[in-house]
Amino acid sequence: MSNVLSAGPPSSQISRLLQARTGMTQVSAHVAKSWDRCLNRYSMEPDAARNTIVLDAESVRARQLTFGELLGVARAEMENLYEQIAGSGYAVILSDADAVVLSAITDPGLKREFRSAGLWIGAVWSEQNEGTNGLGTAIAERAPVTVHCGEHFRRYNAGLSCCGAPILDVDGNVLAVLDASAASSADTRLVQSHTMALVSMSANLIARCHFLSHFKDAWVLRFHSRAEFVGLLHEALMAIDGNGRIVAVNESAVVQLGMSTPAQLVGRLLDDILPFDFATLEQRASSEPASLWPMRDIAYGRRFFANARAPLGHQRVLPAPAATPAVAAVTPARQHVGSDPRMQHNLNCGRQLFGRRVPILLQGDTGTGKEVFAKSLHRASSWAERAFVAVNCAAIPEALIESELFGYTRGAFTDAAREGHVGKIRQSSGGTLFLDEIGDMPLALQTRLLRVLEEHEIVPLGGDSAIPVDLHVISATHHDLLQMVQQGTFREDLYYRLNGITLDLPPLRERTDKRELIQTLLAEEAAQGRPPGIEDAALERLLDYPWPGNIRQLRNVLRTAAALGSDQGCIGLAQLPREITGEHRHAVVAAPAPGSDESGPLRTAERDALRRELERMHWNISRTAALLGVSRNTLYRKIRKHEIVLPD
Repeated sequence: MSNVLSAGPPSSQISRLLQARTGMTQVSAHVAKSWDRCLNRYSMEPDAARNTIVLDAESVRARQLTFGELLGVARAEMENLYEQIAGSGYAVILSDADAVVLSAITDPGLKREFRSAGLWIGAVWSEQNEGTNGLGTAIAERAPVTVHCGEHFRRYNAGLSCCGAPILDVDGNVLAVLDASAASSADTRLVQSHTMALVSMSANLIARCHFLSHFKDAWVLRFHSRAEFVGLLHEALMAIDGNGRIVAVNESAVVQLGMSTPAQLVGRLLDDILPFDFATLEQRASSEPASLWPMRDIAYGRRFFANARAPLGHQRVLPAPAATPAVAAVTPARQHVGSDPRMQHNLNCGRQLFGRRVPILLQGDTGTGKEVFAKSLHRASSWAERAFVAVNCAAIPEALIESELFGYTRGAFTDAAREGHVGKIRQSSGGTLFLDEIGDMPLALQTRLLRVLEEHEIVPLGGDSAIPVDLHVISATHHDLLQMVQQGTFREDLYYRLNGITLDLPPLRERTDKRELIQTLLAEEAAQGRPPGIEDAALERLLDYPWPGNIRQLRNVLRTAAALGSDQGCIGLAQLPREITGEHRHAVVAAPAPGSDESGPLRTAERDALRRELERMHWNISRTAALLGVSRNTLYRKIRKHEIVLPD
């Protein structure tokens, strides 16, 4: 092949070769350039036999350790991504900048197939070794790439379908690659396009978390041209040192400020770029952490909305400044999302899909803020000006829930209101219907609800004609609906009608942004007044407490503590309840470190401990998970890992 290519321009020659291999008339520029490198730079043979290089366990472990906490963040995002594409035959893979696979999540039924394709921990998938592929080519191109079947340079990889996106470090270099690969040629281009969008979003989210974590000891300015995007995936980030000099920016900041490279910003003073100095940034980050303010850049006068974060040590005692009328407060619905990577992923996915009328199912423990999260999705939608109607299916008596949901006509039953009742579903028409605790809806009403969702029309009790409704539905539950389906207590067809996507809201104890959330809730309690500060010792107890009641419990504790400490203007240990200042802690079943040996006595001990706690909780998954301090999904994964059989 290389001899043929040498006769003419590589791009046109390679395009023809790719078209012959794939049958496609349009060839990706990234793939064409990769083929050029494979043939003319690496002198590779497309028909060579497989010879995948695999590093030993010690070398892999050393590479994993260089990632530190970021590996845990990436793993959590990989699990979120896998949940979105589970059942499609994909593996979610993380590699380092050398294309060495460091972590992978694979469908258990396809592990052998992926292993035979060379996709396992320690495998080296650089272009120099494996030719054109999702991992190696994303690194070489420093851009998201899709490599579909025959587009792989090595013919033995032609059965793979890969979507890879680079994760950039704070200097804009490739730190790692996130990839979703299917070991099947049945995957379509349309499916790949959807998968590529999810992979890119997850990679950007990991990079954003890395930036914020890397500069936890710096001042960070967060801004966007749209106020609702500050704090979300596409926000601009700018790290600033104590002298007011810019030390790093992310790609969004470069683009939004009209620059072409980070070098045009890094090293310059803040007030060279934006119309305020470091002292103003310091004051706002210290005293107004939960507020946005408008600003314009100096060069072009473009309007932005900004928020500032102080260095980690600077935040330990919250000051109590006077309220500033000119500062626009962030809506509580968006504040509660915070910077936790799982919540960010949920909000990004939820906003994109709900805006396209995809039904959303929120899964989470009681008190995790499901209704607040649902309201944030509603406010971000094009129907935000219409009604948001919430129905708690567990709080309405079973005898009344049908009339509350579907409404009734005049004289439909004894004691019915003379004018009849519209019902919650009709009230929400054109807006958002939020069905909280949907798992507690009686089976008979599930049938009626399914019919409404399928036909988009409703017949009130006592009525004989259908009324059309325009529905956008978000449902929520703390139950495991899939388990209820298997037990016959929840309709399977309704489950799949409501579950366009499931978003798991983590319990408060697992969130990485508790400090930020505490500040937000205190600012809300203070309204236009002066939010109290928090002593170091009190803040540490709040951060360490496992919060079985989640955000609802945290809000109540802070409300009481703020009232008790109002005279001093500061919350101390004396204002916190006894269960928080005491040493009451639940033991947590710790996950093994990446690359560790899970066999032998340690695995047996964990299995025995897990089974003992399950039996003590009468095999109640939610209660056992709460006791151990882990999510239900984590508990189910451990149950499957240890092959523990649940009783019927």
